[in-house]
Amino acid sequence: MRASDADREQIADRLRHATAEGRLVAEELEQRLERAFSARTYGELDALVADLPGAIERRRTSSMRPWIAAVAALALLIPVALAVLAAVLFVLTSVFAVWMLWVAFGWWLFGRSRHRYPGRGARGGGDPVGMYSARRTNARPGFWL
Repeated sequence: MRASDADREQIADRLRHATAEGRLVAEELEQRLERAFSARTYGELDALVADLPGAIERRRTSSMRPWIAAVAALALLIPVALAVLAAVLFVLTSVFAVWMLWVAFGWWLFGRSRHRYPGRGARGGGDPVGMYSARRTNARPGFWL
């Protein structure tokens, strides 16, 4: 596989570091640097640092690999986010429905008698017969319907 300029620079930095550690002499550094900058493949670069300790630090990934990982993460994240949103909406709708049923049950149990007989409740009792009788001034035929 062909080496890039960044790979050549990385090998050159590694050779300079090895010289600073005392592993190479100055003449050997010059020879290896010339061969490093004229190398075309990874095999030629690997041969220059094969006798030095440490792993070869080279990026052999293509420029598309980070994009593939991002797209895969996004492809997993979108369905998870939609599932969480659906669960939240389901819970909120369920809470609202239960609340509405509770209000309807409370109205049916406690509120019906007040609406049917407005004289009852806060004003202190009332007679439904007297309330709907013709003796009231605002009563009209069929008022109780």
